[in-house]
Amino acid sequence: MTHAMSGARTGEVWILGATGRIGAAVAARLATQGVPLVLVGRDRERLEKAQADLGPGDDVKVVVAGTTERIAAEIARRRPAVVVNAIGAYAETALLIARACMPGGHYVDLAADLTAVSRLLALHQEAATAGSVLVTGAGFGVLATEAVVVKLCEDHPTPSRVRVDALGSVAMPGGVMGAYAASIVDVLTTGGRRYSDGRLVKTRLGADPQKLALPDGQTVKSAGMPSGELLAAQRASGAPSVTVTSALAPAAPAVRAVLPLLGILLAIPALRRLAVRRMARIPVKAAPRPRRHSWGHAVVTWPDGTSREGWLRADDGMDFTADVAAEAAARLARGEGEPGAHTPAAAFGPGLATAAGGVFILG
Repeated sequence: MTHAMSGARTGEVWILGATGRIGAAVAARLATQGVPLVLVGRDRERLEKAQADLGPGDDVKVVVAGTTERIAAEIARRRPAVVVNAIGAYAETALLIARACMPGGHYVDLAADLTAVSRLLALHQEAATAGSVLVTGAGFGVLATEAVVVKLCEDHPTPSRVRVDALGSVAMPGGVMGAYAASIVDVLTTGGRRYSDGRLVKTRLGADPQKLALPDGQTVKSAGMPSGELLAAQRASGAPSVTVTSALAPAAPAVRAVLPLLGILLAIPALRRLAVRRMARIPVKAAPRPRRHSWGHAVVTWPDGTSREGWLRADDGMDFTADVAAEAAARLARGEGEPGAHTPAAAFGPGLATAAGGVFILG
């Protein structure tokens, strides 16, 4: 599939949050392909260091912009071909930045939370009319499970039930929680969700706890939490019943018992702001990834009772995310993708996961 470019575009790929872990990794991957890059962030000194780290040459520029509004204004004025949003807080940043790319510019983000993914996908008709391709969830979160569902459902009728499990394994660098704080609070305030009879309904956060035996012989615990994987799996399969669990969700019964009350308290705006500020400063110790591999998992069941199970194996979940985002951005820069708003496998097919280093194991 190819898309038409509306109006003159620079051909540049802009990386927002280019000094962060994922942004820097995406920039490094694209730089090796000779893609003209613009690194965008708040701190000129850090941006120029990131620019220097990518090596000599004229294909990497920097833009200093301190707010989302300023970033959007610069995108609208300078008209890059593709924007990769790696600044986080996607429920707040994605719509403004994606709209600044239109008409004719294209957008990629790494959102994995249900609210952000839903909001971006709601721009589908607007993006299609504008000739822009918007891709949300371009990382381990969303793609690792979505791609398995697509593979399992190929050449099959609509299933009755799907369960997906997002089982990331990530090495943690030392530092502070930072931008992850807002995502954690958003999960707590959203509460649990699942699809039942084709409708998105509330359920208990941490419901449906699992202990899964992985194909490599290791085990992992997971539990239900609201995430973009849920929406992507439902759209990919059409199943009326869909559930999702994550290895990031607390599986201990004592912790799960207090989650509903915590979610109610954090829904109060003043308490939410306070929690995000304080959590963002919490120190995080450096730690190796807890398991050898990251896994996306799905079980698909049809009305006649037959079922199929499948896995996608990746290494470090953050490394896979950077590979996915870079591959998606490169494809958009080459003119691939149908205008509209999409999850990653819907935009480029499940082969995007293997292009990023994933390996399917299908039953």
